[in-house]
Amino acid sequence: MSGPDDRGAPLIVMRDVFKIYGSGESEVRALDGVDLTIANGDFVAVMGPSGSGKSTCMNLLGCLDRPTSGSYYFRGVDLANTTLDQLALIRRHYLGFVFQGFNLLARTTALENVELPLVYRGLPTAERRTLAAKALADVGLQGRELHTPAELSGGQQQRVAIARAMVTAPSLLLADEPTGNLDSARKLEIMHLLRALNRDRGITIIVVTHESDVAQFASRTVTFRDGRIEKDERGAAA
Repeated sequence: MSGPDDRGAPLIVMRDVFKIYGSGESEVRALDGVDLTIANGDFVAVMGPSGSGKSTCMNLLGCLDRPTSGSYYFRGVDLANTTLDQLALIRRHYLGFVFQGFNLLARTTALENVELPLVYRGLPTAERRTLAAKALADVGLQGRELHTPAELSGGQQQRVAIARAMVTAPSLLLADEPTGNLDSARKLEIMHLLRALNRDRGITIIVVTHESDVAQFASRTVTFRDGRIEKDERGAAA
């Protein structure tokens, strides 16, 4: 991929992006001509009611799907017409994902869960373990490496999931309702962690949320409605 990861330079540029399902009377425009630019180092909250297009947009940003038409530039390369195999490589090398349900392997340790993306990359065992242990320390879980998910709280499990997403040093971290299964205290804990990763390391983060108190941690809020961006605002955290 071309271009340096300079903070403030465009990481993502969407131009006139449509995502259409069905045809004729059953046609649904999940995205209806979306223009969106996200700079390196940005922290963006994506909001909107059900069916507004926010999840469809996240699927495109995460290279899980392709637009019907329009352009999606990631690090200067238009991915709109890439193959599914090429999109899989982009995900593996440049993206990290955090989900509402943690998606941890139940019978493996925190360390082994975090190692998993490095296994797919073919890294040697010793290097994997060193990187995974550092990632767990970075999210405040030093000493918990050998605990299974059942031995960790919900907040700690989400920290493991964040460490797993970060262990490959991605250009972009995509978090889909990352606090949806957590109580208020753990929710704030996770959002403070994400904000610190963004602030201290310059990692670009996009969070889908329906909670305004979660969105307040972001420096920018993009609100979808009816497949279009209704509002794009810089917040107090900017």
